[in-house]
Amino acid sequence: MIESAFSRRMLLRGTGGIGLAALLAACGVDAGNTAGPAGGPPKSGGTLRVGTPAPPTAVDPVTMYDGSAIAIVQLVADYLIWLENDFSLTPRLAEKWAAEDGNKRWVFTLRAGVTFSDGTPLDATAVKASFDRLLDPAQDSAALAAFKSVLSAGGVSTRDASTVVFTLDRAFSDFPFLVSAGNYNAVILKPDYAGAFTDHAIGTGPFLLGGYDPSTGATFTRNPKYWQPGKPYLDGVEIKFYADAQAEQLALGSGEIDALVITDPSIIQETGDVVLDKVPGTAMTALTLRVDQAPFDRKEVRQAIAYALDRPALNEVVDAGIAQLGNDHLYAPLFAAGPKDIPQRAKVPAKVKELLAAAGVGTLSFPLSFDPPSKNFALAVQDQLRQAGIDVTLDQQTSKAFYGGDQAKDTPWLFTPANLVGWAGRPAPSQFVRPMVTSDGVWNGSKYRNPRLDAALVAYDGATTDDERKRQAKIIADVLHEDVPVVLALWNGAVRAYNKTRFTGIKAHPSSFVDFSAVSRA
Repeated sequence: MIESAFSRRMLLRGTGGIGLAALLAACGVDAGNTAGPAGGPPKSGGTLRVGTPAPPTAVDPVTMYDGSAIAIVQLVADYLIWLENDFSLTPRLAEKWAAEDGNKRWVFTLRAGVTFSDGTPLDATAVKASFDRLLDPAQDSAALAAFKSVLSAGGVSTRDASTVVFTLDRAFSDFPFLVSAGNYNAVILKPDYAGAFTDHAIGTGPFLLGGYDPSTGATFTRNPKYWQPGKPYLDGVEIKFYADAQAEQLALGSGEIDALVITDPSIIQETGDVVLDKVPGTAMTALTLRVDQAPFDRKEVRQAIAYALDRPALNEVVDAGIAQLGNDHLYAPLFAAGPKDIPQRAKVPAKVKELLAAAGVGTLSFPLSFDPPSKNFALAVQDQLRQAGIDVTLDQQTSKAFYGGDQAKDTPWLFTPANLVGWAGRPAPSQFVRPMVTSDGVWNGSKYRNPRLDAALVAYDGATTDDERKRQAKIIADVLHEDVPVVLALWNGAVRAYNKTRFTGIKAHPSSFVDFSAVSRA
């Protein structure tokens, strides 16, 4: 995922996709994980102690973009829909939703009887105010990029106290993901929310914020007004801030804490009672190639680079073996509409030589630009391409420089001949395809243009059946796999470390989101 401040504010961190039929279904309450140890009933009580880095900026649901701030808010506030770690959607404050007018209008029915922690009833006015706030450029909302070209200010209305209507800029069949936890800023707040969340943390979530210290952590107690009967099982949660992953590892191993919000699998190891829950995801690092400049104006050169990579080995080096292999298109294995029948591209040294010869390229060399979070990926790519006879010069820049400059003319991440960009996971595949590889894509670093792909994406977003979505997704994936404007080797996974002896129900999430409502004593 893009790790610079620029990326966190502009690129949505989220995940996955499910079938259209599931999106359109009227959904009931998901009881979640209600089993205790060995399948028995959950054991109520206890305080879960969780480690995480201190948030680098204010804990504000509207502007937040780091995992620690998001976790704090998610303990207190809730979403219309929760995004599960398997990329399914679970109804929360909305009990059902349906599309109208060919996916251009979406109608959400709110759950009855929900109140904010101060006793104020949840209604459509609060939901409308929450999204109006996110869509207002003056609010510096971190969610604006997620809604770009899909939903604009003024597009949210109410039909009655329990019905919210989203009128979209264009048909978008994956819209429910944009108002789910996949768009992490989309928590529902009271209409009068005006900032200073840690001073006045009012929400509909499972816990109440008892205290917050920007240096040491936060404490939470059970919300007696939580809308899910019997939950949460915990008496409370205590979040402790740590300087680095090594300090978290020591604290977890010593029993000082029970779990982590964010887990670095290269540092946090399974030892003794500490275990890692692992899940796949949709974040990735893209090797972007300028198709409008030599040598990458020849498709064969781009294909040669793709065939030079040993993806399983790359997975072990840069993602501790937990990633899923990418196949040089933008439909992650977890996107339900994505094709499953495109043969997995693998390392084929003979094919590399054949393709370069066909392109008339005797010796291939090029600079590869990136910023520090992609360094390990860059080193691994450089080594693998060197083994294939391709010489890569590494051009590491600061994140400020890499994402700086004129975004329309000369910013390195969009205008260098070849670069590595870490993309945060998306809740819908179109949020990769549209900005990255369409003819007018705002983040089209490859300068790739293909009218067939453009048309297929419009059809995909407007499709009203699963079969049609899959048909259009196959067109898009086939085109990208063949033309390779972006070499996509891995879809990153995620883990969550926890101590298995004290609590059960702690799960990983592709975006490190937290839902501790079903956690109980072991």
